[in-house]
Amino acid sequence: MTTVKLEHDEVMKQLEDMIKALNDLKLETFNKEELGENEMAFTKMWLEKEEYVQKTAAEYVTAVLKNIEDTKDNVNYLREQDEAITTK
Repeated sequence: MTTVKLEHDEVMKQLEDMIKALNDLKLETFNKEELGENEMAFTKMWLEKEEYVQKTAAEYVTAVLKNIEDTKDNVNYLREQDEAITTK
């Protein structure tokens, strides 16, 4: 029979490290004022894409943080179930 061992503290530490890495992730926003009076079609398209990248990156970070929280809940649940089984 194969034994599966959950290293709860190690998993939780790795999840916390992931949260820290996500919180440290910063995309610098572009200052539109630096373009001055530049009204080229390319500039407008570039600014729209820059805004899209910023929005998408923020949504990604939010989704990953939610997944990490869900994983933490699942790991805690597994530990509780394991403790309940071993105390019987």
